[in-house]
Amino acid sequence: MKITFISDTHNKHKQVTSSLPGGDLLIHAGDISSMGYKHEIQEFCKWFNSLENYTVKTFIAGNHDFGFEKEPEMAKEVVNFYKDIVYLQDSFLGYGVDTENYVKIYGSPWQPEFHNWAFNLSKGGLELEQKWNNIPEDTDILVTHGPVLGYLDKIIGQYINLGCELLAKRIKTIKPKIHVCGHIHSGYGYVFDGDTHYINASVLDEQYQYTQKPLTVEWDPVTNKLEFI
Repeated sequence: MKITFISDTHNKHKQVTSSLPGGDLLIHAGDISSMGYKHEIQEFCKWFNSLENYTVKTFIAGNHDFGFEKEPEMAKEVVNFYKDIVYLQDSFLGYGVDTENYVKIYGSPWQPEFHNWAFNLSKGGLELEQKWNNIPEDTDILVTHGPVLGYLDKIIGQYINLGCELLAKRIKTIKPKIHVCGHIHSGYGYVFDGDTHYINASVLDEQYQYTQKPLTVEWDPVTNKLEFI
């Protein structure tokens, strides 16, 4: 499968268009907007839907995307107007070019409390733990907005890991083949722990400039071999 990962476009999605080569899947890990206003959601969905070079296009919300949390019916109405995109919120979709290569993609926007932004839950709390426990054990590609503790979760110049410890624990248990996130812009990059490919796909840097390119891979879901292209 050919997959492109992006995240944290913050209304600058059109700048990314020329760097999207096309493929089977386009996955966006949240923060499509500045504040999740209706017109921002509409503009993103219109653009996302217009990308005809991917078979499946799916996304989650992030901590800036308040509309999906505070006005879910409005957001749902906007998304549903566009027929070629899929929004995931504690839900999954399946995709496969054939039975052998079928994969399960699960998306969730939640993260440990971070300056009273959207989709915040108490760090280390039971409610957040339950969100992660709801991730199906047979998930192949896990999409969350925030990173796990210790992987791709540091801001440049700081030594504090900002990822979620509870999410890290859940991933170590169920071992999804790919985990993609964003949120920490300077965490952009890739790490493999022997079981899971961790990808931070933030395309904007800490100054909200488009300096980090979308990450496109050729991935074999059977062997879990992944190669950047």
